Amino acid sequence: MMARTTVNDKQAGATAAPAPSPEGDDVKVDIEVEGDEKPEQTADAQQDEAQAVEAEVIEPETSDDADEQARVEAAIKAGEAAAEADIKSEADVLRAERDELAKKLADVEGDIEAAKAEAASAADRLSRLQADWENYRRRTERDRVTERERACEGLVKDLLPAIDDLERAISHAQATAEGNEVAQQLADGVSAVHEKVVSVLEKQGVEVIDPAGQPFDPQDHQAVGRVENADEYDETVADVYQKGYRLGGKVVRPAMVTVTYGGAKRPAEAPEGDAESK
Repeated sequence: MMARTTVNDKQAGATAAPAPSPEGDDVKVDIEVEGDEKPEQTADAQQDEAQAVEAEVIEPETSDDADEQARVEAAIKAGEAAAEADIKSEADVLRAERDELAKKLADVEGDIEAAKAEAASAADRLSRLQADWENYRRRTERDRVTERERACEGLVKDLLPAIDDLERAISHAQATAEGNEVAQQLADGVSAVHEKVVSVLEKQGVEVIDPAGQPFDPQDHQAVGRVENADEYDETVADVYQKGYRLGGKVVRPAMVTVTYGGAKRPAEAPEGDAESK
């Protein structure tokens, strides 16, 4: 608007009457006659008019570019704000999902720890149960063996008198069977019966105690007499009058023996560990 006003003013000044001349009283007035040509403008006036026109033409275009740039910047800012809002919303959703997954993971870890503790407790209970079962099995097996030994012990005690009679009969028959074939056959028959009976008892765990020539042991032997013999160690079993029997480590009946005296003292036996080390 300023440029247009300047151009109009200049055009008005060009057509207006000139100001009175200070020299003289005469006033010259240029009268524009219709049909005459318009006087030519000076170079300065033409330049000013061209600048005004250029300003009038260019100024609106520059203003439109600024508005367009402002609109573009506003659109960019709006797009950035919208994108930022979308990213923030998506981030909030992802954060919520992360928290939910973390909570589920914590719950799962808690379940795993509980399962591990329960498994360890079950393994411990199983170990104790197996130990109890093993102890029960051993105890019942021991009790079964004990019951069997007790039952066999009663049978052995009932058979011992008959076995003693067989042994005495064998000893008497062998002493009187010399030169008598029939007596010798009878002694051999009785001896065979004796061996069968003893073998049956041995299958049931019965052990015969026949300690002739062995050191006297008061736990397994019963001394019924003493015999002086300097050639043997002191307290050595000389003769066995009646055999003893042991069942399952228990002496059912001790052996009846005679013990020597008057000989040298028997040397002390070294422990088994010392003997192995040597």
